[in-house]
Amino acid sequence: MPDRELLLISGSLREGSTNTAAITTAAALVPAGWTVSINRDMGELPHFNPDDDVDAALIAESVARLRLAIASSDAVMICTPEYAGALPGSFKNLLDWTVGGMEIVGKPAAWLNVSANPTRAADAHDSLRTVLGFTGADIVDAACVHAPVTRSDIDADGCVASSAFRTAATAAIAALAQYATTRGT
Repeated sequence: MPDRELLLISGSLREGSTNTAAITTAAALVPAGWTVSINRDMGELPHFNPDDDVDAALIAESVARLRLAIASSDAVMICTPEYAGALPGSFKNLLDWTVGGMEIVGKPAAWLNVSANPTRAADAHDSLRTVLGFTGADIVDAACVHAPVTRSDIDADGCVASSAFRTAATAAIAALAQYATTRGT
């Protein structure tokens, strides 16, 4: 049986982002039989406009790559910050582009919440749950975890050195992978 594919998406464009460091680290924590792809095109996506999403042959190349990455994956893991009490606009734009395509419908999805703030970025992750629900993603609650990361937890290679984070992320990815495998996606 060919390897299964886990798509990792950071909701941050920020250089040195703890969310991107978490995704980079997560890429090395997948179980045997799984491969990883990381979406790095968020900054290239055009502003979402439903008028531009009428003909799949005419959508922007970055949108086509995003949709292909989702379609090719067996599960999706997201790590996004909260900005001004909500999802960052650029990440919400990425999610908006998934609504018109059907690639994420029924796709097992989860998130790593690395917020070290007292609010735990609760508003962003509540919003993420809402938006993923509208896209038809299959949210795997057992794989949605809070594992705080601070900038001091990031090593020179841009990975999270914290063993607590690595343990939590490994468990979350294993839960998502197990769910996707059992479900037979």
